[in-house]
Amino acid sequence: MVELTVDGNQVEVPEGSMVMHAAQKLGLYVPHFCYHKKLSIAANCRMCLVEVEKAPKALPACATPATNGMVVHTCSEKAKAAQKSVMEFLLINHPLDCPICDQGGECQLQDLAVGYGGSTSRYREEKRVVFHKDLGPLVSAEEMTRCIHCTRCVRFGQEIAGVMELGMLGRGEHSEIATFVGRSVESELSGNMIDLCPVGALTSKPFRYTARTWELARRRSVSPHDSLGANLVIQVKGDRVMRVVPYEDEAINECWISDRDRFSYEGLNSEDRLAAPMIKGADGKWQEASWADALQAVAQGLSRVRDSHGAGQIGALAAEYATTEEFALLGRLVRALGSENIDFRLRQTDPGFDAALSGAPWLGMPVAELDNLDRVLVVGSFLRKDHPLMAQRLRQAAKRGTQVLLIDSAADDPLLPVAGRITVAPSSLPQALAQVAVALAQAKEQPVPAEFAGITPDDAAKLIAASLASGSNAAVLVGNMAVASPQASLLAANARAISNLAGARFGFLTAGGNTVGGYLAGAVPGQGGKTAAAMLAEPLKAYIVLHAEPALDADNGPQAVAALRAAEFAVALTPYASAAQDWADVMLPVSPFTETSGTFVNAQGLAQSFKGTVAPLGQTRPAWKVLRVLGNVLQLQGFDDETSESVRDTALAGGIESRLSNDVKGAPGVGRPGTGLERVADVPIYRTDAIVRRSGPLQDTPASQPPTARMNGATLASLGLAAGVKVRVASATGSVELEAVQDDAVADRAVRISAGFEQTAALGGAFGEISVERA
Repeated sequence: MVELTVDGNQVEVPEGSMVMHAAQKLGLYVPHFCYHKKLSIAANCRMCLVEVEKAPKALPACATPATNGMVVHTCSEKAKAAQKSVMEFLLINHPLDCPICDQGGECQLQDLAVGYGGSTSRYREEKRVVFHKDLGPLVSAEEMTRCIHCTRCVRFGQEIAGVMELGMLGRGEHSEIATFVGRSVESELSGNMIDLCPVGALTSKPFRYTARTWELARRRSVSPHDSLGANLVIQVKGDRVMRVVPYEDEAINECWISDRDRFSYEGLNSEDRLAAPMIKGADGKWQEASWADALQAVAQGLSRVRDSHGAGQIGALAAEYATTEEFALLGRLVRALGSENIDFRLRQTDPGFDAALSGAPWLGMPVAELDNLDRVLVVGSFLRKDHPLMAQRLRQAAKRGTQVLLIDSAADDPLLPVAGRITVAPSSLPQALAQVAVALAQAKEQPVPAEFAGITPDDAAKLIAASLASGSNAAVLVGNMAVASPQASLLAANARAISNLAGARFGFLTAGGNTVGGYLAGAVPGQGGKTAAAMLAEPLKAYIVLHAEPALDADNGPQAVAALRAAEFAVALTPYASAAQDWADVMLPVSPFTETSGTFVNAQGLAQSFKGTVAPLGQTRPAWKVLRVLGNVLQLQGFDDETSESVRDTALAGGIESRLSNDVKGAPGVGRPGTGLERVADVPIYRTDAIVRRSGPLQDTPASQPPTARMNGATLASLGLAAGVKVRVASATGSVELEAVQDDAVADRAVRISAGFEQTAALGGAFGEISVERA
């Protein structure tokens, strides 16, 4: 430790700390622009100049190492004079457009200019002008003249997002921040540059000129879009969500959020919002109804099916981002009617997966522990897009020496160093894991599992095994694609075998905002109940669908819609009309996460409760209230809860930790590798749920561009095709025409075709053999 004195206060800081860190430890504020606790030190702005005794001139606090016995003055006359001089230079070219600047009211430059700026400017020459830049649909750089060259945005891209999308061109007064020629900012974390910018050079394009910061009320919430459970501040004007920014929580999202969390609010304000209950008449036309009539119609429809066909013909489907309270009441309703058919895992296809589990699958560790691992094997995940902020944590860990290992079907660039990788077609993933397990057993001189007899590991498997064997704090993490696979239980068993051999932790990254909450609340089939895949493959007579958009949320969208249309009765509890109007008999408008209270349980098993941030739109009602009243209308027992907290406490009674388990009961194996072409289906980051799919700015990004058929060069050549031609892709359920694109990241014998789009829905399931021919 190093001991020094700052403004008369003695303080101890670790060796290598800067004067800025010592001042912060004492709670002293040193003015700064370029310094940020999560970024490297640049010392560009010089605003943090302080007086250090025995130094000939003022020194930057952010870049001056603390030494024993050092005496620092942060607000002496010498320090203040230096800081005021720097402020004068910073303001030389800065435009006087505070009244129309979106940063007004929350601008660091504005705040510090009050304390350190002069009342008049001595600068009489012409101010420079910097031409605006087009950075894409999310980040606005219309007023780059405001830029003070702190380079926070540049360093964020390099160090946190992992890709240098912005850089500095020119020298001296001609310096300016720019993208590479003709490129926009495409990182899934790009919106954090807006928060980092200390002036109004980078602002939110969707929020631009819609409200002033002092008009906004700020309310805390939790992201529903992935299993991290990022903490949010929802900024509201009237009854409309205007902006979303991060709430700092070092243990979960640090001070970042993904663009999906930041800009999905545009989907909450969509014109597609359902504002009143609707009942489909005998003529097939929708008619607005009162809540009393709509609930009565639902009760009659469900009762009619139960009395005519038995309770086993009623099924409930939900989305992964329903709240724990909604899951609990949906399960309570279905079971009170006499059915065990309830499931929220609409993309899961392995009928044996539930039997292989012994509890609620979870990450297996706190999210913050990802920082401390020295070896990580990720199986079957599009990591950057599925879990952007977990990928960011692993990126920082990799800089400190963590070896990241990947087994997947598409070798997307995770924007971090990869120590070992195996990329094979989806049906060959169990065999790839088996090879790693055999290599690991050999490296550790342990017996090879009997199920893997005859498996000979290749060099890639040996490399991964050697890495895992050399680690002291390793983890094996199973991703969304692996869990959605028809061989999910086999993949989980093989991954578990690897973790046991390596002495590593084992966990599931989990999809959606509340997958763990869904398990804990009992929104999975009970004894004799059907999974979502079974309910849709063998159609039932009645369905209750909560939040889901089956055409795009289910693994096999056309099959799901056909089953719902064929049912005698189907009710949709949905915020969006288009999600259900093709198949439902009754549509009940329920609140998205910003208009209801509830709880999400993230991947680490942390329950985070939140309140509604705006009043429900029109006649929209929170889904937990709708389900509770529906239970009353049906005269069922156990629907007396007055608050969402009471439902939560019942659902999570007995604690969460004791119900989490990653024990896999299934036996390992090698599966049956396919012989033909296979589909690799990712769910693009901005197509994962109904809310983000309705966010215009997110749909304008390259990540949401129309899908293509992506194959590596060898696969294209074997089919006699070339990149750019139109191809017809056919599966067992249908065919689509797409453009062929060469993508050498895709495994051999595989064609990558994104799910979550209307254009590819006709192909049905995300796995299985397909054929490709010139259109």
